[in-house]
Amino acid sequence: MLGITALAIAAVALVSYLLGCLNSSIVISKYFLKDDVRNHGSGNAGLTNFYRVFGKKNVVFVILLDVLKAVLSCLIGAAVLGNLMGLEVLGRYIAGLFCLLGHVFPCMFGFRGGKGVLSGGAIVLMLDWRIAIVVWALFLVLVAASRMVSLGSMAAAIAFPIMTWVVYQSWLLLAIAICISILILWRHKDNAQRIAHGEENKLEFHE
Repeated sequence: MLGITALAIAAVALVSYLLGCLNSSIVISKYFLKDDVRNHGSGNAGLTNFYRVFGKKNVVFVILLDVLKAVLSCLIGAAVLGNLMGLEVLGRYIAGLFCLLGHVFPCMFGFRGGKGVLSGGAIVLMLDWRIAIVVWALFLVLVAASRMVSLGSMAAAIAFPIMTWVVYQSWLLLAIAICISILILWRHKDNAQRIAHGEENKLEFHE
C-alpha cells in the first residue's frame, strides 16, 4: 500500500509539474506574438510584465491558460489520491505545489518562468474556498490601495499557510503551504527590496 501511495504521489507531482511548465506568458509571447516577454521589462514571465509589455489585448489568454493548468492539476491530484486513498485534500495541495514549481521553473523554457501569482491564486481557489476568501481579499485590497501587485502577492503568500493551519490544523498540509509561500516570497525578493526603498513599479492601465 505504501508503494502504491508513493507511486500515486509521484505521478501527481510529475503531471502537475509538466502542466505548470506551460507558462502562458512565454507560450503566447514567444510562439504567437514572436517576441519573448522575458526579453522586455522586468524580464519576468508573469502576467504583470506581460501586461506592461504587450497591453491588455492578449491578457485574457494568459489568464485562461494559467488558470486552466492550475485547475487541471488540482483536479487530477484530488482524483488520483482521493479515489485511491481518500486523500483528496492532500492530493490538491501536492498538485498545487508542483504546478507552481513548473510555472516558476519550466523545464522546457530554461527554468525561467513567472512568479506564480496568477497560478497560485487559481490554486488557492481550488484548495479551499474558506482559505481563498481571505487570501484573495487581502490581495485585492492591497493591490487596490497600493497599485502594487507584488505587495498584494507577498501578503497573500504569508496569509496562505496561516489560513491552511486555521482550516485544517494538519502539519503536513501546513508544510506544503509553507513551501508554496516561500516559493512565491522568494520570487518576489527583488520587489520587496524595491518596496522598502520606495522604488517599486505601480500598476498602470493602458491599451
